[in-house]
Amino acid sequence: MNHEPSADDAKTPASVDLPRIERAVREILSAVGEDPERDGLKDTPGRVARMYAELFSGLHLEPGRHLQRVFEEKYDEMVLVRDISFNSMCEHHLLPFMGVAHIGYVPNGKVTGLSKMARVVDEVSRRPQVQERMTHQIADLMASELNAKGVIVVLEATHTCMTIRGIRKPGSLTVTSAVRGLFRTSESSRAEAMSLIQGKSHRM
Repeated sequence: MNHEPSADDAKTPASVDLPRIERAVREILSAVGEDPERDGLKDTPGRVARMYAELFSGLHLEPGRHLQRVFEEKYDEMVLVRDISFNSMCEHHLLPFMGVAHIGYVPNGKVTGLSKMARVVDEVSRRPQVQERMTHQIADLMASELNAKGVIVVLEATHTCMTIRGIRKPGSLTVTSAVRGLFRTSESSRAEAMSLIQGKSHRM
């Protein structure tokens, strides 16, 4: 099925079958009683296909590669990047959840660029996800790729599968955490990190 050219097409991974998504969207529209041929919906399947290719682009990327560019540095105190925004798709209902990630680590002789941590969050989020798994994936990548002495990851997110359907509780916030190494064994280090995160943490 043809669709209008878009700048996003150049970024679409070859493994994403856009025509197949378009056909599926047309089926959904028909199944709920809509007419996919009416003016307002005629181009919707193509737009949705390109949107899914963008939102799930992380499936075709290896986020750990961003952490392989490191710098030797004799710094052994905590490095914390707070309020890294992200958007993801809940794999249970294919509805978005969005929020912020806070990542802290204690280097073990090497540090990574601060923007690299944000890129990891971005790529891990761009796939069908659950917040709990996403939290652990980020922590595991930080721990393994940097060989860090300790890693702490905290995610705060609003889930539209809770706010616009089902229980419909707008304003609810889901918080998940994962700790590795020093932050798991040292209560004082973990408390310090949580204090920094919670002290001025952005709220939805």
